[in-house]
Amino acid sequence: MEVLAVIPARGGSKGLPGKNLARLGGKTLIERAYEQARAAKSLARILLDTDDEGIAGHGRQLGLEVSIRPPALAQDHTPMIDVVIHRLGQLRKEGYEPEAVAILQPTSPLRRARHIDEAVAELERSGADTVVSVVEVPHRFSPYNVLERQGHWLSDFWKGKTPFDRLRRQELPKLYARNGPVVLVCRVGPLLARRSFYSGKVAPYPMGAWESIDIDTAEDLRWAELLLAQEEAAR
Repeated sequence: MEVLAVIPARGGSKGLPGKNLARLGGKTLIERAYEQARAAKSLARILLDTDDEGIAGHGRQLGLEVSIRPPALAQDHTPMIDVVIHRLGQLRKEGYEPEAVAILQPTSPLRRARHIDEAVAELERSGADTVVSVVEVPHRFSPYNVLERQGHWLSDFWKGKTPFDRLRRQELPKLYARNGPVVLVCRVGPLLARRSFYSGKVAPYPMGAWESIDIDTAEDLRWAELLLAQEEAAR
Protein backbone atom coordinates (compact mmCIF):
# COMPACT_ATOMS: atom_id res chain seq x y z
CA MET A 1 0.00 0.00 0.00
CA GLU A 2 1.34 3.43 -0.99
CA VAL A 3 1.01 5.59 2.13
CA LEU A 4 1.76 9.32 2.18
CA ALA A 5 2.60 10.84 5.56
CA VAL A 6 1.58 14.45 6.12
CA ILE A 7 3.06 16.35 9.07
CA PRO A 8 0.77 19.39 9.48
CA ALA A 9 2.42 22.34 11.20
CA ARG A 10 0.65 25.68 11.19
CA GLY A 11 2.62 28.68 12.44
CA GLY A 12 -0.08 30.14 14.67
CA SER A 13 -0.81 28.71 18.13
CA LYS A 14 -2.72 30.37 20.95
CA GLY A 15 -2.09 27.96 23.84
CA LEU A 16 1.67 27.63 23.25
CA PRO A 17 3.02 30.15 20.72
CA GLY A 18 5.44 28.55 18.25
CA LYS A 19 4.69 25.11 19.68
CA ASN A 20 5.67 23.14 16.57
CA LEU A 21 9.22 24.47 16.96
CA ALA A 22 9.24 23.94 20.72
CA ARG A 23 12.05 21.71 21.94
CA LEU A 24 11.65 18.50 23.85
CA GLY A 25 14.75 16.58 24.87
CA GLY A 26 16.91 18.79 22.63
CA LYS A 27 14.77 18.27 19.49
CA THR A 28 11.91 20.28 18.04
CA LEU A 29 8.50 18.65 17.87
CA ILE A 30 8.77 18.70 14.07
CA GLU A 31 12.14 16.93 14.21
CA ARG A 32 10.66 14.25 16.45
CA ALA A 33 7.71 13.73 14.11
CA TYR A 34 10.07 13.42 11.14
CA GLU A 35 12.28 10.89 12.93
CA GLN A 36 9.22 8.82 13.85
CA ALA A 37 7.99 8.88 10.24
CA ARG A 38 11.40 8.02 8.79
CA ALA A 39 11.72 5.05 11.11
CA ALA A 40 8.33 3.68 10.08
CA LYS A 41 8.50 0.96 7.42
CA SER A 42 5.00 1.55 6.06
CA LEU A 43 5.40 5.11 4.72
CA ALA A 44 6.34 5.77 1.09
CA ARG A 45 6.65 9.55 1.25
CA ILE A 46 6.80 12.17 4.03
CA LEU A 47 5.59 15.73 3.56
CA LEU A 48 5.66 18.72 5.91
CA ASP A 49 2.66 20.97 5.24
CA THR A 50 2.87 24.48 6.70
CA ASP A 51 1.99 28.13 6.20
CA ASP A 52 5.03 29.39 8.09
CA GLU A 53 8.39 30.15 6.45
CA GLY A 54 10.27 29.59 9.71
CA ILE A 55 8.79 26.11 10.03
CA ALA A 56 9.38 25.47 6.33
CA GLY A 57 13.05 26.48 6.65
CA HIS A 58 13.52 24.25 9.67
CA GLY A 59 11.91 21.36 7.82
CA ARG A 60 14.19 21.79 4.82
CA GLN A 61 17.24 21.84 7.10
CA LEU A 62 16.09 18.47 8.47
CA GLY A 63 15.75 17.12 4.93
CA LEU A 64 11.96 17.20 4.83
CA GLU A 65 9.95 17.71 1.68
CA VAL A 66 7.97 20.89 2.35
CA SER A 67 4.73 22.24 0.90
CA ILE A 68 3.34 25.67 1.69
CA ARG A 69 -0.41 25.89 2.18
CA PRO A 70 -2.27 29.01 0.98
CA PRO A 71 -3.26 31.64 3.60
CA ALA A 72 -6.94 30.71 3.24
CA LEU A 73 -6.09 27.29 4.67
CA ALA A 74 -3.99 28.63 7.53
CA GLN A 75 -6.67 30.23 9.70
CA ASP A 76 -7.42 29.36 13.33
CA HIS A 77 -10.58 27.51 12.39
CA THR A 78 -9.48 25.89 9.14
CA PRO A 79 -10.51 22.20 9.25
CA MET A 80 -7.61 19.77 8.81
CA ILE A 81 -9.66 17.86 6.24
CA ASP A 82 -9.58 20.92 3.94
CA VAL A 83 -5.79 21.13 4.24
CA VAL A 84 -5.34 17.44 3.41
CA ILE A 85 -7.77 17.49 0.48
CA HIS A 86 -6.01 20.55 -0.96
CA ARG A 87 -2.60 18.88 -0.67
CA LEU A 88 -3.84 15.65 -2.23
CA GLY A 89 -5.25 17.67 -5.11
CA GLN A 90 -1.92 19.41 -5.68
CA LEU A 91 -0.09 16.10 -5.63
CA ARG A 92 -2.57 14.58 -8.07
CA LYS A 93 -1.73 17.37 -10.53
CA GLU A 94 1.90 16.27 -10.23
CA GLY A 95 0.92 12.69 -11.01
CA TYR A 96 1.17 11.32 -7.47
CA GLU A 97 -1.87 9.51 -6.03
CA PRO A 98 -1.26 7.55 -2.81
CA GLU A 99 -3.68 4.87 -1.64
CA ALA A 100 -3.71 6.15 1.93
CA VAL A 101 -2.62 9.20 3.90
CA ALA A 102 -1.26 9.21 7.46
CA ILE A 103 -1.66 12.41 9.49
CA LEU A 104 1.18 12.74 12.01
CA GLN A 105 0.78 15.81 14.17
CA PRO A 106 4.04 17.14 15.67
CA THR A 107 2.20 17.65 18.96
CA SER A 108 2.35 13.89 19.68
CA PRO A 109 6.05 13.64 20.63
CA LEU A 110 5.90 10.25 22.38
CA ARG A 111 4.65 8.46 19.27
CA ARG A 112 6.89 5.65 18.01
CA ALA A 113 7.42 4.29 14.51
CA ARG A 114 5.73 1.04 15.50
CA HIS A 115 2.51 2.95 16.26
CA ILE A 116 2.46 4.20 12.67
CA ASP A 117 3.24 0.79 11.23
CA GLU A 118 0.67 -0.97 13.39
CA ALA A 119 -2.05 1.53 12.45
CA VAL A 120 -1.30 1.09 8.74
CA ALA A 121 -1.30 -2.70 9.19
CA GLU A 122 -4.71 -2.45 10.88
CA LEU A 123 -6.04 -0.41 7.94
CA GLU A 124 -4.97 -3.15 5.54
CA ARG A 125 -6.02 -6.07 7.76
CA SER A 126 -9.45 -4.75 8.74
CA GLY A 127 -10.55 -3.24 5.44
CA ALA A 128 -11.44 -0.03 7.30
CA ASP A 129 -11.67 3.34 5.60
CA THR A 130 -9.93 4.97 8.57
CA VAL A 131 -7.85 3.86 11.53
CA VAL A 132 -7.61 6.37 14.38
CA SER A 133 -5.54 6.13 17.54
CA VAL A 134 -7.57 6.27 20.73
CA VAL A 135 -7.07 6.07 24.48
CA GLU A 136 -9.50 4.49 26.93
CA VAL A 137 -11.52 7.07 28.88
CA PRO A 138 -10.85 6.71 32.65
CA HIS A 139 -14.03 5.68 34.49
CA ARG A 140 -14.03 8.88 36.54
CA PHE A 141 -14.39 10.88 33.30
CA SER A 142 -17.08 8.66 31.82
CA PRO A 143 -20.22 10.49 30.64
CA TYR A 144 -22.05 8.33 33.17
CA ASN A 145 -20.12 10.18 35.87
CA VAL A 146 -20.34 13.70 34.42
CA LEU A 147 -22.59 16.35 35.94
CA GLU A 148 -23.71 19.61 34.44
CA ARG A 149 -24.58 22.80 36.23
CA GLN A 150 -28.04 24.25 35.76
CA GLY A 151 -28.19 27.50 37.67
CA HIS A 152 -27.06 26.72 41.20
CA TRP A 153 -27.67 22.96 41.04
CA LEU A 154 -26.01 19.93 39.47
CA SER A 155 -27.77 17.25 37.46
CA ASP A 156 -26.78 14.17 35.46
CA PHE A 157 -25.32 15.12 32.07
CA TRP A 158 -26.02 11.65 30.66
CA LYS A 159 -29.79 12.14 30.53
CA GLY A 160 -31.94 9.19 29.59
CA LYS A 161 -29.28 6.74 30.75
CA THR A 162 -28.73 4.94 34.01
CA PRO A 163 -27.27 7.42 36.52
CA PHE A 164 -23.68 6.70 37.47
CA ASP A 165 -24.46 6.10 41.11
CA ARG A 166 -26.56 3.09 40.10
CA LEU A 167 -23.68 1.47 38.21
CA ARG A 168 -20.60 -0.15 39.64
CA ARG A 169 -17.32 0.80 38.01
CA GLN A 170 -17.05 -2.70 36.57
CA GLU A 171 -20.42 -2.24 34.83
CA LEU A 172 -19.47 0.93 32.96
CA PRO A 173 -19.03 0.47 29.20
CA LYS A 174 -15.54 0.90 27.80
CA LEU A 175 -15.33 4.26 26.07
CA TYR A 176 -12.53 5.69 23.94
CA ALA A 177 -11.37 9.18 23.02
CA ARG A 178 -9.20 10.30 20.14
CA ASN A 179 -5.75 11.02 21.60
CA GLY A 180 -4.78 13.90 19.34
CA PRO A 181 -5.00 11.72 17.39
CA VAL A 182 -1.43 10.45 17.60
CA VAL A 183 -1.92 8.49 14.36
CA LEU A 184 -4.69 8.90 11.80
CA VAL A 185 -4.54 6.76 8.65
CA CYS A 186 -7.20 7.06 5.93
CA ARG A 187 -7.80 5.53 2.53
CA VAL A 188 -7.69 8.37 0.04
CA GLY A 189 -10.70 7.26 -2.03
CA PRO A 190 -13.30 7.35 0.78
CA LEU A 191 -11.70 10.47 2.28
CA LEU A 192 -12.13 12.42 -0.97
CA ALA A 193 -15.58 11.01 -1.69
CA ARG A 194 -16.98 11.91 1.74
CA ARG A 195 -14.72 14.88 2.56
CA SER A 196 -14.27 13.42 6.02
CA PHE A 197 -11.68 11.49 8.00
CA TYR A 198 -14.29 9.68 10.06
CA SER A 199 -17.18 8.65 7.84
CA GLY A 200 -17.51 5.06 6.65
CA LYS A 201 -15.77 2.23 8.49
CA VAL A 202 -13.59 3.59 11.30
CA ALA A 203 -11.36 1.19 13.25
CA PRO A 204 -9.64 2.03 16.55
CA TYR A 205 -5.95 1.76 17.30
CA PRO A 206 -5.81 1.76 21.14
CA MET A 207 -2.81 3.35 22.82
CA GLY A 208 -1.66 3.90 26.39
CA ALA A 209 -2.20 7.11 28.34
CA TRP A 210 1.48 8.14 28.52
CA GLU A 211 2.19 7.78 24.81
CA SER A 212 -1.05 9.63 24.05
CA ILE A 213 0.09 12.99 25.40
CA ASP A 214 -0.88 15.90 23.12
CA ILE A 215 1.01 19.20 23.38
CA ASP A 216 -1.32 22.20 23.53
CA THR A 217 0.10 24.20 26.44
CA ALA A 218 3.37 24.85 28.27
CA GLU A 219 2.12 22.50 31.01
CA ASP A 220 1.70 19.71 28.45
CA LEU A 221 5.27 20.26 27.29
CA ARG A 222 6.63 20.06 30.85
CA TRP A 223 4.66 16.87 31.44
CA ALA A 224 6.07 15.38 28.24
CA GLU A 225 9.59 16.28 29.40
CA LEU A 226 9.02 14.37 32.64
CA LEU A 227 7.64 11.34 30.81
CA LEU A 228 10.49 11.38 28.30
CA ALA A 229 13.11 11.64 31.07
CA GLN A 230 11.51 8.74 32.92
CA GLU A 231 11.39 6.65 29.75
CA GLU A 232 15.05 7.31 28.97
CA ALA A 233 16.09 6.55 32.55
CA ALA A 234 14.37 3.17 32.33
CA ARG A 235 16.39 2.11 29.27
